[in-house]
Amino acid sequence: MTREQALRNSAVWACQHLRADLTSLMPVDVFRRVGGVQIEQNKPPVIVAPGGDDCRWMEWSYSTTVDLDSSGNTVGVIVERDGAGLPKVIELANIDEVSFIGKGSKIHKVRIGRTEYDRYDIWHEKQFTRAGLPVGLSPIAHAAWSIAGYLSAQEFAQDWFSNSTVPGGHLKNINKELNKGEALVVKENFKASIQSGDVWVSGNDWEYKMLSAKAADSAFIEMMDASLSDICRYLNVPGNMIDVPTKGSSVTYANLTQDNLRLLTLNMGGSLRRREEAISHGLLPNPRYIKFNRGVLLEMDIAARYSAHKSAIDARWKVPSEVREDENLPPLTPEQLAEFAVFSKAPSPSTVNVVTPKEGQE
Repeated sequence: MTREQALRNSAVWACQHLRADLTSLMPVDVFRRVGGVQIEQNKPPVIVAPGGDDCRWMEWSYSTTVDLDSSGNTVGVIVERDGAGLPKVIELANIDEVSFIGKGSKIHKVRIGRTEYDRYDIWHEKQFTRAGLPVGLSPIAHAAWSIAGYLSAQEFAQDWFSNSTVPGGHLKNINKELNKGEALVVKENFKASIQSGDVWVSGNDWEYKMLSAKAADSAFIEMMDASLSDICRYLNVPGNMIDVPTKGSSVTYANLTQDNLRLLTLNMGGSLRRREEAISHGLLPNPRYIKFNRGVLLEMDIAARYSAHKSAIDARWKVPSEVREDENLPPLTPEQLAEFAVFSKAPSPSTVNVVTPKEGQE
């Protein structure tokens, strides 16, 4: 089961696209700790454009995530290093053309196509690791039975409806038996008539029956549904995220935020944290490190978002200028600040004393 064959399955494509899309959309921030305080740093070129000008961070992140989720490894050639000897430009390789050469738990050489590279010249990130194994495991290889079962069911369905798997009908002479030669002649005459749309004429000795699929013969539908659920488990994506029906499930989510929170924590949390560690130690000088900004996955409706902003300001861990930046709004102008000041001094309607005039008074 190759990666190209697996992509014929829409569930494989959807799972890989969803995970890679969300990972590439998350901004990456660089930090270091000074006196125990986390301070944001400027992003080095390898975080802005790790593949050079033709392959900036979003594309590089998307491509490497697809490789990790499908084959368990992503590989690139380090074509340029910075003054500290750290990778500056990494040209990604087609993982299907990569071979690892080594012994035991160590990799000594990497072959890409027909070219062999020293381990020092290669960027290698792995996922789904096992003790003593220097490369990651491939989910596609382990899901081969489920994927192949789905593809086989698809092929069976195509053959069925194109009348290649079973006869489309049965033409029978009810008065006598036909030898092979007579049967072929009758078959050709019958096919010539019906294919051209002409009328086929017979006596009372012929009977024709359309053959329809029995429920037991159509079990491929259940096979396809079961395979889709298996694929979602192998690729670690909830079925409802890619519209895979889950029979007997009563799990519901109050809103989109809770659904995305489940995806972020249970399905993508581990892989994101491992990527943070691999990139921090492999591409940045110590003690700098990166963090994926996971907040973009937790988009909320307007009321919930504004309520969260208010709670953050009231709790004194965010200031209004940060909230405005989160909402893509410019800083407050002096005129706006003056208007807020006037508004804050105005008495609240609940505190205004209403005097009811006495009789005879205006």
